[in-house]
Amino acid sequence: MESYIIKNVTALYPKINQPYKFDEKLNPSMPCKALDDGASYSISFRMDEPTAKALYKAMQASYQANKKEKWGDRLERQGLFTKEDEGTYLYKANLKGAYNKQKTSPPLQVDSKGTRLPEDFLLTTGSTVNIAVTFNPYKGYGKESVNLRLKGVQVVKYIPLEDKNPFDVVEDGFTMENDSDMFKSNESTAVEEEEIEEPKKVAKKTPPPETKSTDDEISKIVDEWDDEEPEDDK
Repeated sequence: MESYIIKNVTALYPKINQPYKFDEKLNPSMPCKALDDGASYSISFRMDEPTAKALYKAMQASYQANKKEKWGDRLERQGLFTKEDEGTYLYKANLKGAYNKQKTSPPLQVDSKGTRLPEDFLLTTGSTVNIAVTFNPYKGYGKESVNLRLKGVQVVKYIPLEDKNPFDVVEDGFTMENDSDMFKSNESTAVEEEEIEEPKKVAKKTPPPETKSTDDEISKIVDEWDDEEPEDDK
C-alpha cells in the first residue's frame, strides 16, 4: 500500500492515544481494548482546497492501480470529502485496533523534530499536524472508495488542553490580581496574632449544673406538643 503524508492540517477529535469504540448507549466514542469489536484509532482533520485536491489525486491514483473487476472506472469525488462553508474540507483517517484478531501497533506520534512522543500522548483538537497514511481501496456499502489507514502523526503546532469554564465574566467582581493585597494583609495579621501571647487564665472550678430541672423542662415541652394547636390548623 502506498504511503502518503497530508501536511499542515488541523486535527479534529483525535483519538490516537489508545483504542476507542462508539458506544450506542452513551453516544460518544469511549476508550476500549484493542481486541474489542469496533476498536480503532482515528483522527479527523480540516484541510484547505489545494491540500484536498492533492490528496484526491493521490487517492485516485491508488484506486486506479488497485481497483477490482466490476468496480467503477474512477473514484468519485462527490461525497468523498465534506466541504465546509469557509471552503475548507474535512476527512478522516483511522486504524483498526486489530486485524484478524491480531493487535495493531498504535499510530506513531512525533514532535516537529521527529522525536517520538509517548504512546499515551494526548493530541488536542486545533493542533496543526502532518498525518502519515496508506491508501486502502475497497468496495462496501454499495460504493467504491479509498480508506486512509492511519500510520502516524507529526505534531507541528500543539494547542494545550484547557479546562472548560462554565461561567461568564462578571464585571467589577473579585479577581486574584486586584485583591491579592487583601490576602497579604490577612497573612500579616495572622502572623501578628500568633506572636502575641495572651495571659493564661485559671478557670474556676464550678460544680456541674443540676440536670434534673432541665430534664423536667424538656419533658414538659414534649408533653405540651399535643396541647398546642398549630396556627395553620385553626
